[in-house]
Formats: sequence, structure tokens, C-alpha cells
Amino acid sequence: MHKIALLAPLLLAACTTAPGETPVHGETAGHKCDNARAGSFIGQPGTSETGAAIMKATNSGTLRWAWPNSALTMDFRFDRVTVVLASDGRVARIDCG
Repeated sequence: MHKIALLAPLLLAACTTAPGETPVHGETAGHKCDNARAGSFIGQPGTSETGAAIMKATNSGTLRWAWPNSALTMDFRFDRVTVVLASDGRVARIDCG
């Protein structure tokens, strides 16, 4: 029990933001999705490698995969890219938000 009490301050410190960085609920600091350069990914397989490349190309902090007929939340996030997949698992559309 005493070990947990000693570790608590360290665990709480790990949850803080960097100095000068303002936390924003639901957004990754320094990232704002821009899908202007995402068109080249249309038709590519929906793999983790493709997802990582899409995130980099769009400057997104969060990636969301969407399969056909799947339900998605309607919340808008500036840092999120949504990759809509076709029934064959290939990228059909790329949207920010």
C-alpha cells in the first residue's frame, strides 16, 4: 500500500502537459487535418502503413477508419482524418473531422 502512495505523484506528473502547452479536449496540439494532399491514397489498401502515411500527409493527430455502412459519431475534430473504406478494404474517401 505504501508503494502506491509513493508512486502516485509520479503517475500524476506523467499526465500533465508540457510547459506552455494548453490542453484542448479532443484535439492533438500542433495537428490540424488538411486533406489537400490525400488524393493519392484513394484506391490503396486500408492498412496500418497506409493509415500512418495518410496521417503524415494530412498533418492529423488522430486516424479514424470507417467501413461501409458503419455508424460514426458526428463530433468534429480539427486534428482527425477519417478514412472511408470500400467493401474490398481499399480507401474510398478521405475526410477531415
